[in-house]
Amino acid sequence: MLQFQFALMQQGAQPSMMPTIVMLVALFAIVYFFMIRPQNKRQKEIQKFRNALQRGQEIVTIGGIHGTISSIDENDNTVMVEVATGVKIKFEKAAINPKGDINKK
Repeated sequence: MLQFQFALMQQGAQPSMMPTIVMLVALFAIVYFFMIRPQNKRQKEIQKFRNALQRGQEIVTIGGIHGTISSIDENDNTVMVEVATGVKIKFEKAAINPKGDINKK
């Protein structure tokens, strides 16, 4: 390929930009299908999990706190988590770890 381009340059002809364009398109496709698309898919699954949270569900926060959801405030995107009898902590929904879903086993 390089020898062909070198021969064209010696003759005074311009080498074609087509191989370079094809390589750039292929590189973008590889990046999209192996990096961007899986990340978007994972984010949608996490959002779906957090939207499906319900009272009484046992969860683990990203900080490692185990508890049971006692109430959900959709306006503030927060949940009240009961970590012990009578002890409740308020968390953002984003702080709930989707991998820590105890009931999913």
